[in-house]
Amino acid sequence: MVASNIAEGYGKATKGEYVSFLGHARGSNGEVQTQLVIAGALGFGQQDSLREAQSLSNEVGRMLVTMMNKLKR
Repeated sequence: MVASNIAEGYGKATKGEYVSFLGHARGSNGEVQTQLVIAGALGFGQQDSLREAQSLSNEVGRMLVTMMNKLKR
């Protein structure tokens, strides 16, 4: 859903709508992070892989915040 929210926002008519959908993408990224924690707690996946996925998700979150802040100027 992260990529889909970004794409949908990009296709909207205004910059404000785009920023709103980037916010939705940030929320979806939070859901991904939660699912990674749950997967680890239940013993699914290898810990190294889960940590790498968490790291990548954190990076995506930072990128979304940066993009949102630049578009709000």
